[in-house]
Amino acid sequence: MSTPVIEEVTLAERAHRIRRNALLMGEVQGQGYIGQALDIADVLAVAYFGAMNYRPEDPQWEDRDRFLLSNGHYAIALYAALFEAGILPQEELETYGSDDSRLPMSGMASYTPGMEMSGGSLGQGLTIAVGRGLGLKRKGSKSFVYTLFSDGELDEGSVWEGLMSAAHWKLDNLIAMVDVNNQQADGPSTQIMAFEPLVEKLEAFGWYVQRVNGNDIDAVKRAFDNARTSKEAKPRIIVCDTKMGCGVPFLEQREKNHFIRVDADEWQLALEALEAGRQA
Repeated sequence: MSTPVIEEVTLAERAHRIRRNALLMGEVQGQGYIGQALDIADVLAVAYFGAMNYRPEDPQWEDRDRFLLSNGHYAIALYAALFEAGILPQEELETYGSDDSRLPMSGMASYTPGMEMSGGSLGQGLTIAVGRGLGLKRKGSKSFVYTLFSDGELDEGSVWEGLMSAAHWKLDNLIAMVDVNNQQADGPSTQIMAFEPLVEKLEAFGWYVQRVNGNDIDAVKRAFDNARTSKEAKPRIIVCDTKMGCGVPFLEQREKNHFIRVDADEWQLALEALEAGRQA
């Protein structure tokens, strides 16, 4: 009897499926934070399929790595990753944002398996991650805590308090990612509150810092590998420069794409554009 061949799914394919799942969910409501989901898909693909330790059948497994989504409006992107990871069943995709759904438009830990925190109020994820990381260290756990936040959240003082406290406690089990897509509700993030030079500031706060093109899977994978294996007694952060709407050219080009309304006939066009880019 021959042994069945198990096809290895590449990180690029995982990212493609995350983008596709996000578009399918967005079509349910006709609008949403699609630009962010498309821009962060590569980072989530590497996190869930190239770095994190978890059990899809047991989202509360004690020895799991934790992923804290600070920017709760990115929930559509995380749900897409949780579908791909097998933590959420695919048949729930069409319930996104609907009454009694486990997939609210902003992430809620009490509703969704695999969602480690409720992130409606921005600027909270890093400080919560500091507490989780400190708690795990005191328990002698080898698990990592990951947290994703956005460049718009750099406006919040709580983020900078989290940066200071993580370095103070030498939380080398904490890996943060900041999505620098230069877009927030009120306009370009760098114009709302200037935060550059970001790498130098983060290093001055005592972090091990890497900056990469967040839509280059190989570069993101190297950054995650470096963050996990660094011997420095410091928290680690990956600054991810991303493109809003990445993978769907006509969404990439929209002047305002923080919250996108897509016409009914455009969803299929978006899926076709995504598929065309995959085959290019």
